[in-house]
Amino acid sequence: MSTLAATSPEISPAAAKTPAMPSRALVFSGLLLVMFLAALDQTIVATALPTIVGDFGGLSHISWVVTAYLLAQTAVTPLYGKLGDMYGRKVVLQAGLVVFLVGSALCGLSQSLGELIAFRALQGLGGGGLMVSAQAAIGDVVPPRERGRYTGMFGAVFGLASVAGPLLGGFLTSSLSWRWIFYVNLPLGIAALFVLAATLPKATERVHHVVDYLGTALLGGGLTAIVLAASLGGNSYGWGSPFIVGLGIAGVLLLAAFAFVERRAQEPVLPPRLLANRVFAVTGAVGFVVGFALFGAVTYLPLFLQVVKGATPTGSGLQLLPLMGGLLITSIVSGQVITRTGHYKPFPIAGTAVMTLGLYLLSTMDIASTRLSISLFMFVLGLGLGMVMQVLVLAVQNAVEYKDLGVATSGATLFRSIGGSLGTAALGAIFSNRLSDELKSVFPSGTITGHAHLAGQVNPTEIAHLPAVLRLGYLHAFTSSLSSVFLVAAVIAVAAFVLSWFIRELPLRETVASPDMADTFASPRDTDSLAVIANKLGRLERREGAREIIRRVARRAEVDLDPTSCWLLARLSEDAPAGLESLARRANVEIAVLAHARDVLLEHGLIAAGLSTPIDATPANVMSTYELTAAGRDTVERLRKTGEQRLSDLLECWRPEENEDLARLIVNLAREFFIDPSALGGRIPAPVTPA
Repeated sequence: MSTLAATSPEISPAAAKTPAMPSRALVFSGLLLVMFLAALDQTIVATALPTIVGDFGGLSHISWVVTAYLLAQTAVTPLYGKLGDMYGRKVVLQAGLVVFLVGSALCGLSQSLGELIAFRALQGLGGGGLMVSAQAAIGDVVPPRERGRYTGMFGAVFGLASVAGPLLGGFLTSSLSWRWIFYVNLPLGIAALFVLAATLPKATERVHHVVDYLGTALLGGGLTAIVLAASLGGNSYGWGSPFIVGLGIAGVLLLAAFAFVERRAQEPVLPPRLLANRVFAVTGAVGFVVGFALFGAVTYLPLFLQVVKGATPTGSGLQLLPLMGGLLITSIVSGQVITRTGHYKPFPIAGTAVMTLGLYLLSTMDIASTRLSISLFMFVLGLGLGMVMQVLVLAVQNAVEYKDLGVATSGATLFRSIGGSLGTAALGAIFSNRLSDELKSVFPSGTITGHAHLAGQVNPTEIAHLPAVLRLGYLHAFTSSLSSVFLVAAVIAVAAFVLSWFIRELPLRETVASPDMADTFASPRDTDSLAVIANKLGRLERREGAREIIRRVARRAEVDLDPTSCWLLARLSEDAPAGLESLARRANVEIAVLAHARDVLLEHGLIAAGLSTPIDATPANVMSTYELTAAGRDTVERLRKTGEQRLSDLLECWRPEENEDLARLIVNLAREFFIDPSALGGRIPAPVTPA
């Protein structure tokens, strides 16, 4: 048995044998498509909302087309992760995808706004499962060391969907019909369903969980009641009406019951001890406001652009690009600065200040505002958001114990998603109430006759054909109402600015010292602590590269071998007796590169040539094999132990000696670095200078 294999306990199938690349690429393409579909439907309806309300009316409930999806998705997130552990990722992912596709088809067939909202909630119930299960499935097919690269791609896809959603929604609405923003999911989702059915491996082992069904139901019910009260209060019902008061009381009681149940749950959705962590509590509050501002702005900006500036649905989607562009710029820059300086607290402070400024600037928009000034205001808002979003996840991961790392990571993004749900509904209620009041004051009682339905519609085409006086009056009422939305959001953003000063800055742990773009667009997910650390280590080690890692480990172990020779030695320890030809073919490297490394190992007495093995009947056609000597086995063991010690040092703050799964991860990762083909260069290595 090989040295490395013998000393690596319980190596996972993914780590022990990397799947063939085409198979992994196919699986991953299916998972990316699933993630893209779920993320896309968070924003794709934004540019279609004016057209939808033009068909159905019901402006006062327009926000629920977005809110229903976000709220349902948020509520089921903690549930899907545990169900995937218990029953296998494949069946849970397929079930979520089927629910999502059924919801999409029904949304496209909706005949009223009420039906559309209900089917959007059904779609969200499936969409939440897609995000969670797709990310978790990476662990089934990708070794831990490479996991960071793949989860980083998920973050990029989530960001792309956030940008592409309004664009694609506008294009489909203009070119076909708003119903196609839902129908487009069907062929893509069915294709993903077949790909995953054929390629995604079934679970080889299941983890038993005590699923907190009661906590999940209480959280979802409490949030729904509060969002309904915020949306319907002062609009469909008076604030003092028994229905609204009842909803408010029910929401508070359900959330209080949720807090009570969580204290006694064996595996709570949100452990109460986390709320006692000041960093988690403060960043959660700031994240709530960020979600409030982000989804509120993305939902209502297309309304302004289409109704007031006369943009097409496609054009309004394009004009949202400055917002996303600003967000991407500061996300990337802040990540680089934090990596170099180790300080992260200034960014949420500056970010919330800039975000507040951006929202205030948006509140000043009116009929006379130029598209350049509007784009500048959106860009400022994006700059602020980008300095906050990923840093909040970083701060939380840096402040909690290993046992809470997974649930704290999901909790950080959960608060942002809840903020998006409540914010979209609350801002929608403010907008519709203010518009109704403004229309009564702007239009004399006689002139609104025959146009009273405009209070419930924002059909840009119909508004454009109004008599000039009525059109101007409606646009003034509309811009004044929308200004109130952004002004309220700006006031709430001030609260986030104040709270950000109370974020406690702790020395950064090495494994989380650099935020990733995946954290910027992180979706709510239920994961475990080990998965979070594997992803973070994967990103950290990917930046250094396997070749540089091996060079450092060899120097620390006082082994004067170049990375290629170390790789060959480790590879031979697992595959001995092995021939250079087969190793070169499997590693996709020139035989000359391995031949040089072989000569180095022979010179150091670390390997010995085995018997020549005939390949065919021709005696001249033979393959030389090599085996490790006692000195070679000792060298491999020294390299492996040093590699494990290096990772243990990186994870010292997580106390791997106290966590069996973390210790196992270290053993597996140390092994993987030494057999990673990326450690091989295309050239024959230069002579090694002794350490």
